[in-house]
Amino acid sequence: MNIKDMLSDVVTDMKPSGIRRFFDIVAQMPDAISLGVGEPDFVTPWHIRDAGIYSLEKGHTYYTSNSGLIQLREEICNYLNRRFNVSYKSNEVLVTVGGSEAIDLCVRSIISSGDEVLIPEPSFVCYTPCTQLAGGVPVPIVTKADDMFKLTPEALRAAITPRTKLLILPFPNNPTGAVMNREDLEKIADVLRDTNIMVLSDEIYAELTYNGRHVSFAEIDGMKERTVLVSGFSKAFAMTGWRLGYACGHPDIISAMTKIHQYAIMSSPTTSQYAAIEAMKNGDEDVEKMASEYNYRRRVILEGVRQMGLSCFEPYGAFYIFPDITSTGLSSNEFCERLLEEQKVAVVPGNAFGESGEGFVRLSYAYSINSINEALSRIEKFVKKYR
Repeated sequence: MNIKDMLSDVVTDMKPSGIRRFFDIVAQMPDAISLGVGEPDFVTPWHIRDAGIYSLEKGHTYYTSNSGLIQLREEICNYLNRRFNVSYKSNEVLVTVGGSEAIDLCVRSIISSGDEVLIPEPSFVCYTPCTQLAGGVPVPIVTKADDMFKLTPEALRAAITPRTKLLILPFPNNPTGAVMNREDLEKIADVLRDTNIMVLSDEIYAELTYNGRHVSFAEIDGMKERTVLVSGFSKAFAMTGWRLGYACGHPDIISAMTKIHQYAIMSSPTTSQYAAIEAMKNGDEDVEKMASEYNYRRRVILEGVRQMGLSCFEPYGAFYIFPDITSTGLSSNEFCERLLEEQKVAVVPGNAFGESGEGFVRLSYAYSINSINEALSRIEKFVKKYR
């Protein structure tokens, strides 16, 4: 038996993550500096860790309900109402294993074979594979630096067909750092009003915006019913290893997502859920402190990249910058591979986030300022060699 012949064609044809490829290389280079992975360098705040520890001391080591602890779902509702003016009830919330599971569940709950999913790109690497695994057809919509990497209503309208079922709104955006303000979102809502297109609004970076409060697409008039809001604890609360996220939406959609979740996962980690209750209730100040530090790093890295002669759109969200490296004459992959080889700095090629990302690279500033400054020094030497 040839085991490879037994594998799913969809999985066999799926490209491995371009992010993880460089991460694995760096793991074998102890003197390398990585600006490649979107993981906060902060430790989860102590009071949140302590809540997780206390839950273990109390013996809370059992399964929770499939949907998640009712206390956590209620606190998620309170948090979203307090921070983003979006109102949900506990039966409209599902606690998941990270935001990525929430994305997967949403796509699988909505998409049938042949349905089209509109995906603004460059964007997070999981949207296309999740669509393909659900039998859907990913339809990329190219966003451009000239438009501040925002989804325009014209581009959206041009991409819609009778088979369009779902639009993914990945803002604040990974990898570009682009944000959509209220006016931008209202224009998108105007395009969708007379359609039956659902929206997956990935708002994992909602707390990390640097030019005004984040506006949720569910907050736009008439859009809440058609929107599944996905978020989590990894980025804003520095809780990546706790693997916890959530989805909010119409009870019928959340019920469908829970049906898949209960068979595939059962329930999210119990200890993580108790820690997350504390994060939702008392973590606002921690988030604001970390966001302030990210904003400082954002300004440092943006100025450094521009001073070395690279053109770079100013990001107002998340913790990434996305400089244009075409002036070096190198492709995105060549730039990243040679930078790692010659200067031992790891960044991610822009085409890992869609073909429209070619000619760009992603740098994360979720690292210490010392690491950022040293990396900038090395990158500048590299860029001078090729310009």
